[in-house]
Amino acid sequence: MSMDRDRDREPRGDRDRDRDGGREGRDGGRMGFRRRRYCKFCEDKVVYIDYKDPEMLAGYVPERAKLAPRRISGTCAMHQRKLQTAVKQARNIALLPFTTE
Repeated sequence: MSMDRDRDREPRGDRDRDRDGGREGRDGGRMGFRRRRYCKFCEDKVVYIDYKDPEMLAGYVPERAKLAPRRISGTCAMHQRKLQTAVKQARNIALLPFTTE
C-alpha cells in the first residue's frame, strides 16, 4: 500500500528544480570563462630571480609599493617566496622604492 503512495507522489522540487547546482542565481546563468593563471617563472624554468633587474621586479610591485599576492600575480609558492626576497634585496640597495611618495 505504501508503494502506491510513493509512485503517485510528484517528484520533489529541490531535486529537479535546477540542474546547474544552484549557480544560476549569482550571474544570471552565464558562466564566464576565466583563464587559469600560471607561474611565468616556472614556464621559463627560472632557477634564480635576479634582484638586480628592477624592470622585471617592478611588474610585481604595484604603485602602492606592496608585493602583489599570488592570486593576482599568478606565481607559484616557491617563486613567490624567491620574488619576495628579491624585492626586499632590491629595495635595500635602492633599486626599488620602499614607498611611492
